[in-house]
Amino acid sequence: MLAIYKTTPEGLETLESPTNGCWIKAIDPNQEEIEKLENWGIEPELITYSLDQDEMARVERDEGYTLILLRIPHFQGETHDIPYNTVPMGIIIKDNLIATICRYESHITHMLTNGKYRGFKTAKRYRFVLYVLLETATRYLTFLREINKAVDQVEDQLQKSTRNREVLELLKYQKSLVYFTTALHSNEVMMERLQRMRMFNQYDEDEELLEDVITENQQAIQVTNINAEILSGLMDAFASIISNNLNVVMKALAAITIVINVPAFVAAFYGMNVTLPGENHPLAFLTVFGISIVLSGFAALVFYKRDWF
Repeated sequence: MLAIYKTTPEGLETLESPTNGCWIKAIDPNQEEIEKLENWGIEPELITYSLDQDEMARVERDEGYTLILLRIPHFQGETHDIPYNTVPMGIIIKDNLIATICRYESHITHMLTNGKYRGFKTAKRYRFVLYVLLETATRYLTFLREINKAVDQVEDQLQKSTRNREVLELLKYQKSLVYFTTALHSNEVMMERLQRMRMFNQYDEDEELLEDVITENQQAIQVTNINAEILSGLMDAFASIISNNLNVVMKALAAITIVINVPAFVAAFYGMNVTLPGENHPLAFLTVFGISIVLSGFAALVFYKRDWF
């Protein structure tokens, strides 16, 4: 999908073809759309870098363009093996336009078109980059809060669980945090390089915004590290809880088996084909039955006192 935007006095407008000061947004472009991007002056290798799932965050400058690659968070769905992953987004800055290329639709660019940032203008290319970086860090923090909520729900289920399903559920979110940690650190290195390159020193507002972006990214790194450590400890703790819960079930089953077998044990004596005391008494059956009940009750009481039930 290709979309071209430009900020005008009336607001953000959609164009049919690129002009000076416009923003080209490419989401998972097909071959025809890639050819259009090339015809509009976007180098083919920059498109390839932006669509490569394994590309890490970095900055690349050459005559005529600046490429900023960053890793953005992406929600793949609760049923996916890794619910929250990261994907690369390429920001290409040229003399007359700016382009963003990503394989997936992102909430980050969506917030820019929604008018979240009042100072957003497509012609201010470096300010545009800072807004994307800031929204990326904010999105990481949002996803981290959602991961915390999901982990809390699984934690409530784990307290009474004897299965591994809940632990495997936690493992999915632990994988997500690993991807977040790697992406955030690579984004941090990229931002520090941007700061050293002094690309945003033309306006004081841009310098302050870049510092805010770096601070937000560092906060996201700290939150991710804390959540990863907590989740790792939870998985170890709940693995022991599941084992203990299973032991409790086995103790209860063993106690019930013993209580049930007591009457059978008593009845076995009076089921033998030999002469037994009181066998001709009219209350023999009730006596044997009563002895069985008393012994079973006594065994049940002992197990109850030992907290086996």
